[in-house]
Amino acid sequence: MGILFALTALFSWGLGDFLIQKSTRKFGDWIALFYITAFSSVVLFPFVYHEIINSLSGHSLLLILSSFVILLAALLNFEALREGKISIVEPIYALEIIVVIFLSTFIIHEKLSLLQIILVGLSMIGIFLVSTKSFSHFKGVKLEKGLWYAIFAALFMGTATFMFGFGSREINPLMINWFTSFFITIVALLYLISNSRLKEVAEDFKKNKRLIFNVSFFDNLAWVMFSFATLYIPIAVATSISEGYIAFASFLGLVINKEKLKYHQIFGFLIAFISIVILSIVTGK
Repeated sequence: MGILFALTALFSWGLGDFLIQKSTRKFGDWIALFYITAFSSVVLFPFVYHEIINSLSGHSLLLILSSFVILLAALLNFEALREGKISIVEPIYALEIIVVIFLSTFIIHEKLSLLQIILVGLSMIGIFLVSTKSFSHFKGVKLEKGLWYAIFAALFMGTATFMFGFGSREINPLMINWFTSFFITIVALLYLISNSRLKEVAEDFKKNKRLIFNVSFFDNLAWVMFSFATLYIPIAVATSISEGYIAFASFLGLVINKEKLKYHQIFGFLIAFISIVILSIVTGK
């Protein structure tokens, strides 16, 4: 079950990231964030309302800390996708796996077998290759704003990913997703009100209902599926499998934009695909 959940997260995040880039450029970071988290707050509420008081009384610090971390990670991720070149940004996101492995190893003492470590490493290499359109893009790259956003987004997103996995085990997957979404929805709403942008929210919603629904559905589905995956398999493995979305998103962008895949991208896609399949089989035994 854990493998199935992680693979579902992979494909959902691949579509979600592609749609997030489109949404942030159309609506801006805060409005896109508001749509996505408000959707989750409403849809998940019927499944968690009877547990809210108990969860807050026993795990308030974990829930609030997770909310702050995912808020920062989301804003940095949105800014990186909006400001930076996706050919530079996406490969950097592979660093998220290293952050999760480090945290899961030293905080909750998860251990991976030698074969799992090798397969995780190969998947990272594959993800980097397929998401890199040209190595010439990295020549003379300056630490411009978009690149800084991508680096910090990877660090914070890795931390948030670990906290979601840990929170799913300590509380439950739906509660960690609902509370963080509700928290961010309130923060985003206050920001939009203070900047007199609520009118934009209503106008954008009228004109772009389909885009808003799609980005909200797939991004939230990915987080929920990942959270459930961590109940059955190590957080580091669930992350490594679901992080294949980076390769999938890059591949999706190339196909939709009708760009030709270069040899190193084809090689990278095969490495990522094969290593994730084998990792799924090995872990599922």
